Order: sequence, then structure tokens, then C-alpha cells
Amino acid sequence: MKHTKRYPWLVVALLWFVALLNYMDRQMLSTMRDAMQIDIAELSSAERFGNLMAIFLWIYALMSPLAGSIADRVSKKWLIVGSLFVWSSVTLLMGFCTTYQQIYWLRALMGVSEALYIPAGLALIAEYHTGKSRSLAIGLHMTGLYMGQAIGGFGATVAHHFSWQSTFFSFGVIGVIYSIVLVLLLHDKEKEQVEVKEPSQSFSLASIKDFFRVFTVLLSNISFWIILFYFAAPSLPGWAIKNWLPTLFQESLGVDMSIAGPISTITIAISSFIGVIIGGTLSDKWVQKNLKGRIYTSAIGLSMTIPSLLILGLLSGEIAIFAGVLFGIGYGMFDANNMPILCQFIPSKSRATAYGILNLVGVAAGAYVTQLLGRFSDNGNLGEGFALLCGVVLLALCLQLYFLRP
Repeated sequence: MKHTKRYPWLVVALLWFVALLNYMDRQMLSTMRDAMQIDIAELSSAERFGNLMAIFLWIYALMSPLAGSIADRVSKKWLIVGSLFVWSSVTLLMGFCTTYQQIYWLRALMGVSEALYIPAGLALIAEYHTGKSRSLAIGLHMTGLYMGQAIGGFGATVAHHFSWQSTFFSFGVIGVIYSIVLVLLLHDKEKEQVEVKEPSQSFSLASIKDFFRVFTVLLSNISFWIILFYFAAPSLPGWAIKNWLPTLFQESLGVDMSIAGPISTITIAISSFIGVIIGGTLSDKWVQKNLKGRIYTSAIGLSMTIPSLLILGLLSGEIAIFAGVLFGIGYGMFDANNMPILCQFIPSKSRATAYGILNLVGVAAGAYVTQLLGRFSDNGNLGEGFALLCGVVLLALCLQLYFLRP
């Protein structure tokens, strides 16, 4: 099967469900605060709840460069399988927690295991798909993240009808079972078919030196620094949407979290799906005529997030749903082109490492904004925090268009 022309798309389909589980397991917590604080009193503080989500992001960020470097040197298949198995087991164990500290440390462990997936998954898809289908393939994979985010929004609804403990346990079991499915169906790209072959696959002294050499080469590239900022800046509103949009919708629409959670995550998931299809298709066609086609497509999407953040922050009522749709479409177009743009500047043997560094900066920015918006929320100014984020996105957009020349 792995030698057929359809197998590259099967890889996308297999990893799509991994991406779904990746975001579903982390997203559930953002909507389950009301149910969990009955048993764990510390969660009644928005700032402490923000810290609980942020510890995942800080660990995830710090692990990302190492995770990318590992993915460039070992079997991507087994790294993906192992990562899925561990974070699913963590999700399962969260169903047995009785204290804030237990959940806190399990979230930290989840950050380690989930960080290993994205660089490996995207690099594997990039190996199987050439420039003519790369943005669409990666974009379709990203819709798995959005779908996971949407399903995670039902965490509060499931917890309302059953319990938050059984919700974590059930979704964790699904991931453990699926990791076994991947063992049977997922395969690494054969080395001789990869664009640039990595000669060393062991963690010898030479590999450690090569690890630092790759970092030095990447960080001496001015274009990579621009990509780094352009990736990190939209991560601020991106993570704000993931972690705080359910709360913002609850306040703006005046509904219970069991309703606000699904509305917010489904809104973002569906609109982002539309965005990646538009962005992936347009980018793959545009880049055939203009090398900056991917950059222009990404810029169009990024520009759409600016008015949406202003609307979310300054207005209330049903218009917030429209703003969520606008943000999702724009962010989907941006998201579908991150790895393809990176591929225009970085050789294949270093792409997972490069994406790991992007994740470090982007997720660290997300951890910071998650904690910051927790304080805004406690002070009753959550919307104002969202509106302020449009400034940094505008700066990233200008730098991207002026400096990036593939």
C-alpha cells in the first residue's frame, strides 16, 4: 500500500485523526472549568485556571526545538505513535485526579508528549507531498486540529451529562487504541525518495554537534528570523482564541458554558476548515506562477484576523459569531501556509528542527497571552485584551510582505 500513488493522501488521512486527538485532548480543559471546580476548588480562580493551561504551553514550547531535532533524526512513524500513546494515557489518567496539583503535573507531561507530534507529522507530510500539493495536504491535516478543537468544545456538554472524570477517561482510551492502528498502517517515507537525505540517524557525539550546527545555520538566516516573528505574532491571538474564546462567548452571548463552548469551537473549526481549503488551493496554484504566492496567500488570511479581533474585543452579541467566522477563515489561510513557506527557505533535513523552533516561540507567546488574559478576565476586561492583539498582527503582516523573498 505504501508504494501506491494514493498512499501520500492516506498518510494525510491517518495523521488527520492524530491531529484531531492532539487538539481535542488539550482543548477539553478550556470548557470544563465549571464542572471541575465543584471538585477542585482552586479552579474557581480564572488566573489559576489560566496557569493550568499555560503550564502545558510553556512545556510544549520548551520541548519543541528538541522535538523537531529528534524528528529529523529518528523514525517519524514511531515518534508519532509514541507521542500519541503517551498523551492519550495522560488524558486517561486525568479522569482519576482529585487535586489541582495532580492535574497541573499531568498537563505538564502532556506538553512534553504533544510537542513531539507536530514537527514530525508536518515533516512527514512534506516528504510525501511535493510543491504542487504541499499546501493543500498540510492544510487538510490542519483541519484535524480544528476539528479536535471543536470536539474538545463539547467537553463541558459531555461532563454535564456524565462527569468530567469519565470525559477524560473515555477520550484517553480512544487515543490509546488509535496508536495501535497507526503501528499497522503508518510508514516512514523511504530515505532514497526524500529530497535531501540525512546521513546520520544516531545520537552520537557527531549528532550532538550537528544538532547545534543546524541551530547556528538557522539562526544566522535573516529570513528565518522574519518567519519566526511572523509565526509567533499571530500565535498570540491564535492561542487566545483556543483558550479564551469559550469564556468570551459566554460573556458576550450571555449563555451557559455548555452552550458557549460548542458554539465557539464549532464556529472556529468550520470557518478554519474553509480557510485552509481556500488558502491551500490558492497557494498551490499561485506559487506555480509567482514564488511569493504562498506568502501573499498567507498575508490575505492574516489581514482578515485584524478586524475580527477588534469586533470580538469591542462589541458584544451575535456579531461575535461573525467575527469568529472571519477570524477562522483568515487564520486557516495563514495556518495552511506556514510549513510550505518554511519549505521555501529551509532544506528538508532541517525542517522539523526549524518548525520546532517556530513552535517554541509561537507556543511561548501563547502561554504568555493565556496567563495575561486570565488576569484581564478576572478584572472584567477580557474583550479589551482581545482587541489589543490586532496591533502585533499588523506588524507581523508588514514585516512578512516586505522582507520575505523565497
